[in-house]
Parts: sequence; C-alpha cells; structure tokens
Amino acid sequence: MDTYLIPTISQALQGEVQISGAKNAVLAVMAATLLADGISEITNVPHLKDMKTMSDVLRVIGCRVDGGPHTLRIDTRGANHLEAPYELVKTMRASFYVLGPLVARFGRCRVSLPGGCAWGPRPVDLHLKGLEALGASIKVTHGYVEATSNGPLQGGEFHFPISSVGATVNVLMAACLAKGKSILHNVALEPEIDALIDYLIGMGAKIKGKGTKVLQIQGVSSLTPGSGSTIADRIEAGTYLIAAAISRGRIKTTKMNPQHITALLDALQEIGCEIQTGPDWAIVDATKKTLKPTSITTLPHPGFPTDLQAPIMALLTTIEGISLVQDTVYDDRFTHIAELERLGAKIKLKGNTAQIYGGSPLSSAPIMASDLRAGAALVLAALVAEGETSLSRIYHIDRGYEDFETKFRSLGVDIKRVS
Repeated sequence: MDTYLIPTISQALQGEVQISGAKNAVLAVMAATLLADGISEITNVPHLKDMKTMSDVLRVIGCRVDGGPHTLRIDTRGANHLEAPYELVKTMRASFYVLGPLVARFGRCRVSLPGGCAWGPRPVDLHLKGLEALGASIKVTHGYVEATSNGPLQGGEFHFPISSVGATVNVLMAACLAKGKSILHNVALEPEIDALIDYLIGMGAKIKGKGTKVLQIQGVSSLTPGSGSTIADRIEAGTYLIAAAISRGRIKTTKMNPQHITALLDALQEIGCEIQTGPDWAIVDATKKTLKPTSITTLPHPGFPTDLQAPIMALLTTIEGISLVQDTVYDDRFTHIAELERLGAKIKLKGNTAQIYGGSPLSSAPIMASDLRAGAALVLAALVAEGETSLSRIYHIDRGYEDFETKFRSLGVDIKRVS
C-alpha cells in the first residue's frame, strides 16, 4: 500500500497549476450516456481511480468504454445487463447514478446500495423518493435497489427536502425520458449540476431553469448520444490555492472558473490573502502576509464547500488565534482532526463545530488518510510540519487528484510516493 513522504518545505510555494477536469462532473455525465443508444464522447476527463471504477460499472452493464488521454468514448449499444453489482458500487457512491438512467430507458434495473468514503451515513432515500414521484416502483431487498416501471416513467413533481447533488443527478436524468412534464424543486446548484444539464441538452433533453432552484423538464421519447468537455475541478483548484496560503506563498491556478469557488476566495481574502482573478484563472498570494483567524460554515453551493472543509482547517491550524469551522452539510465529517492533532494541532470538536486554536508549530508524525479530502488536508499540514511526515492510505487521494505529486513538485514540494 503506497505512502507519501512529505518533508517540510524549504520555502513558500510559488508557481502555476493547470486544473484538471472535475471528476464529479464526469461521473454524472458517464451515467447520463446510458440514456441514449450509441457512442457518446467526453473530453477533459481526469485520469483517476474513480473514472476506472465507473468505466467498470458501465462495462458490466454491457457498454464498451475506451478513449485516448483525457477522452472517454462510451458505446451503450450493448447495454443489456441491467445490474450494478455490490463489488463495484461499494467502492464509489457515484456508481449509484446509473439507477435513474437505467430505469428511465429500460424500465427496470437492479443496483447495489452504495459505499464510498468512510465517513457518515449518506442515505439514498431522496434518490428513491424522487424516482417514485416519476412513477418508478422501488423495492430494496438484500442490499440492492430494484427499480421497475410499467411503460415509460411519467412526468411528476418532486420537492427535495434538502439540497442533494446525487439525488438531483439521478432524478433529473430519469425525468428526461419521462412522459410529460416534470418539475423538480430545491435542486442542487453545484456547477457539476449545470455541467450535466448542458450535456443532457446536447443529447436532446428539454430542460429549463439551469442555475435556479427549480428545474422544468419536458420528457422526450429518446435522446441521442452526446459530446462535450468537462468543467474544471473546483475542489482541486481550491486545494492548491489553500496550499499557497498555508505556505505563505503565491500560486496561480489556470484552466478553471473562479466563479465556482467564490466562497473560498472570499474566505481567503478575509483571513488576509491577496486575491486576483481572471476569466479562467485565480491567484492567491499570502507572501509576507499576517493571516488572521476566521469563522467558516459549510453550506450547499454557492456557500463554502464541504469538500474544502478539511483543507481550510489545516490552514487555520497555522494561523494564530481561535478559528471556528462548522459543517452543516455533513455533521460528522471530521475524521481528519485526530490526524491533525498527531501533527500538533490543537482542535476541540463539539457537535458539528470545530474550534481551532491556531499558531502552535506542527511537527511530523505518522498519519493516515481516512477519505479523499482528509488526505489532501493532511498533505497541506505536512508541508509546514517540522521534519518528514509519513502519510499512509493515499489511495484515497488517488480517487480525486490527477498528477498530485507532479503538480506539487512543480510548486517546490519534494513529495515522494513509496510502496
């Protein structure tokens, strides 16, 4: 099992990082290709473990998946095994996205209940209730969801009681092939949802309300294969920009949309970083800046993203004073705290709020990643911890960051992967 060895950086990080395609956008679009019969193409695809997992799910269903560097071609003409097995779905929650497209196009499917990161119960009841609102019959037995439809799904109305990216993805895709009009209220506003809507419209879907909390979908009898480029990964961009702050350096992220991370940039400016943005780039400059503590609350987009909660906490441990971080999206997403404390951080957790007593020097220790974003946060903390830090279970990081070591080395980090 691979481990990162991360020595203390010798100087503030400086440089430029080109941001890869967003894995969460690609995963949704990969599932969406099941809605049409033929060959769809996706470009600007990051080379990540999660892409391989979803490709394997589609192959089990009967699709052919191939492509070149950063391109996927998905041929759904052989899709006839309408099941996504536990062995694959347990490793990645987004595999569950095939449920909506399969029942909408084929009238039946059997999909394992999902797995994924090790923190928190993230139930799929909203996915299932939304599909039921479109006329699907849902039965959960032996760890599998069996969804059936007697004829085409029927247009319906559904109000998501809480904002859910995954449930919005599944129900939206199914509604595209439902007979009649569907109205979805309180949908997620994440950029990955907008990217999915754009791809679906390119396939022939009729969707109104992009960028708002209410989507109106006029169902069509069939869709055609799609083609499109993936948006940049806003969480990857945010991670490198936080690296600029924690190292008191200056980093420019390119080929990304700064509008997707406004809440992060506002928070970094609030603590004392200098921010510059352009149409497809952002700069965070913390050189010779005295940073100050702050309070952050995670919220659904456009609020501060829960996926950057752990990385921003790593930064706050280095800022003298008391900071607060509250996670209202997942109230138990704090497994990284114990590992940050092993590096010398002083953090008190009460409920879903962490109180960070920042400014104490960090020092190296053996630590481990418990999930994708916790792993990234621990790398950031290790950059400024005295001595060489050993971080294990980095397969979590491989799920969401393309060319992670290469990009950090280009900024001045002597990070090494060892087996």
